[in-house]
Amino acid sequence: MKNLIIQGSFPVLNMHCASCANNVEKTVKNIPGVTDASVNFASNMLSVSYDKTKLTPGEIRASVLSVGYDLIIEEENREELKEKAEKRHYNLLKKQVAGAWIFAIPIFILAMFWPGNSVSEWIQLILTLTVMILWGNSFYVNAWKQLKLKRSNMDTLVALSTSIAFLTSSFDTIYPQFWISRGLHPLYCFEAVAIIIAFVLTGKLMEEKAKSNTSSAIKKLMGLQPKQASVIRDGKETKIDIKNLKIDDKVLVRPGEQIPVDGVICQGTSYVDESMLSGEPIPVEKGIGHKVLTGTINQLNPFTMDVKQVGSETVLARITHMVQQAQGSKAPVQRIVDKVTGIFVPVVLSAAIITFIIWLLVGGLQDFSYALLSFVSVLVIACPCALGLATPTALMVGIGKAADNHILIKDAVALEQMRKVDVVVFDKTGTLTMGYPKVSEWLWANEQNDRQINILLAAEIKSEHPLSKAIVSYIHEKEPTAIPSTIDNYENIAGKGIIVNYESNKYWAGSKKLFAEFGADNTNIMNEMALHSELKGCSIVYFGCNNNLIAVIAINDPIKSTTFEAIKQLKFHGIEVCMLTGDGKKAAEVVAEKLDINHFVAEAMPDDKENYIHELQKKGKKVAMVGDGINDSQALALADVSIAMAKGTDIAMDVAMVTLMTSDLLLLPKAFKLSRQTVRLIHQNLFWAFIYNIIGIPIAAGILYPSFGILLDPMFASAAMALSSVSVVLNSLSLKFR
Repeated sequence: MKNLIIQGSFPVLNMHCASCANNVEKTVKNIPGVTDASVNFASNMLSVSYDKTKLTPGEIRASVLSVGYDLIIEEENREELKEKAEKRHYNLLKKQVAGAWIFAIPIFILAMFWPGNSVSEWIQLILTLTVMILWGNSFYVNAWKQLKLKRSNMDTLVALSTSIAFLTSSFDTIYPQFWISRGLHPLYCFEAVAIIIAFVLTGKLMEEKAKSNTSSAIKKLMGLQPKQASVIRDGKETKIDIKNLKIDDKVLVRPGEQIPVDGVICQGTSYVDESMLSGEPIPVEKGIGHKVLTGTINQLNPFTMDVKQVGSETVLARITHMVQQAQGSKAPVQRIVDKVTGIFVPVVLSAAIITFIIWLLVGGLQDFSYALLSFVSVLVIACPCALGLATPTALMVGIGKAADNHILIKDAVALEQMRKVDVVVFDKTGTLTMGYPKVSEWLWANEQNDRQINILLAAEIKSEHPLSKAIVSYIHEKEPTAIPSTIDNYENIAGKGIIVNYESNKYWAGSKKLFAEFGADNTNIMNEMALHSELKGCSIVYFGCNNNLIAVIAINDPIKSTTFEAIKQLKFHGIEVCMLTGDGKKAAEVVAEKLDINHFVAEAMPDDKENYIHELQKKGKKVAMVGDGINDSQALALADVSIAMAKGTDIAMDVAMVTLMTSDLLLLPKAFKLSRQTVRLIHQNLFWAFIYNIIGIPIAAGILYPSFGILLDPMFASAAMALSSVSVVLNSLSLKFR
């Protein structure tokens, strides 16, 4: 059943506020076949899980269209279509803002210098109606659509407030005697209507501009992929769009060009700059059989490559998708905000009506103008946009900035959890150390045997473990004629080593635990060599057949230069550091002492690592586990935050919450710092958004009028509303410069 549920992300068009996002989310969640849905107002993206046997993207779009919004469901050029739609919307907003202000300013001047003049009021009526029809029509059309669905959003507030103010002013212009005969002054507030529309549109324009900056990380990642490639077909070179490339096509890449898709070099050698993906500054030598990645740059010689991954299957596309998914995810605090924004508009409507009634009850009909202005001000000043933007904009900037720094964060929960971590548990090999170990010593129990070397080569060549790769590399270097034997029953035991069968004998290679399991004898010389190597921090691999020890192999894996400073920074911020390793106790002690790590476990099996983390959690600790994402999968799965060290293309994106794309461990304290900064920003944004409404609505209702004679003009209310949303987005963008 799980295989029938698929996840999709679709850009949403025509959303105007956080309530719009809630409306789309509710609509999609109510579609039969949808298991979950989430809409991010800041990125205008819908993330949905649905049963592909019951539902299609087209049917989801039809439901969204029925409530006044739209989806982009096309797979090809989706981001390009989204960008074009956003650009069209932005250009339309610019025209609306310009038109609204061109008419609003004359209306304001007439209201200021010729108030009550019948000719002036008639001119204002015509100009205001023009503003409403030509530049503010979207508010009324969208509000009507929401009304038919018995829903509401920000358009409802703007449409209702400006309509009532316009109708009242129009009535007083057409029939002023109604009030004059009762000894009261007619109420004219055409200028408020026009300026409210102009300010709200201006706020939307500023908001859209600011929001577009929050997705700069995605645009930067997408910009890494070239648009065309030089493909060789039938012996001829042709430039084609990369979307037309097929698996096994041959592509020519010249010096200075970006590699268009993932593939394998089939002709030529060169150096490739992979820093944009891996963060490693030194170009990597590439030759026949080596994999090359989309967006990386060929630096030296031309080469031909076979296409192996295209479109969404490339590493760059997977990274881009991961960042998009993370930016569209919701932090736990967002659930509270969603509930608030979901009921916000009805609550504001109720508050505005209560304000109007209280004014009339206290002041009578002679305060009708004050009652109406306060009613309009409450509707205008209260906008859920600031609340709706507070969390997602901060997350988008934070996760985007992490991606710029080669830190891939899987979702908002991970980003929020990281700030609570007080213990970081490291795997040793490839995490604290370089991960490129080399054989430093090799001692045979008896004379070196070519057959045994071939068996060991056959066993180790099947393993992805860094120590296995070191042994294979050493054999290739020292014994270039070695040929892997044909072995049976290959078994890789996590945390211990490898067991294979050859001619009815069991050959094994691995840790001291595996050595002990076979009860093999160890000579004094070999024992001394192992102990001596361990004291230098080397890992020891024991190689044997049945219960006989054949050789002891010492493998040195230097500590990364950045490890010392990274651990120092973690400790400075009060984070405890621990180390878990499958190495022997002596080797583990040496590394722990060098790095000033007080707590470590040697000869640790996967279960031991998992139990260690569980014990820390039982003590109330929030634990982050840093490993390779595969061998440490049990421990990573249990940890509060799982962090994988990526090596080239082996990105453990599906395993860990966070992936460090480079070998630089200094990214780790950076990631924790970024988490704290982002969550702090979210709290700041939410505080100011709530405070703004808590203070603004009572002032708009006229709470200061009895004591101080202060009444908030609807024009200023609309300006404050527009600036509140923009200020939240700008505050989030400030994270880019920290």
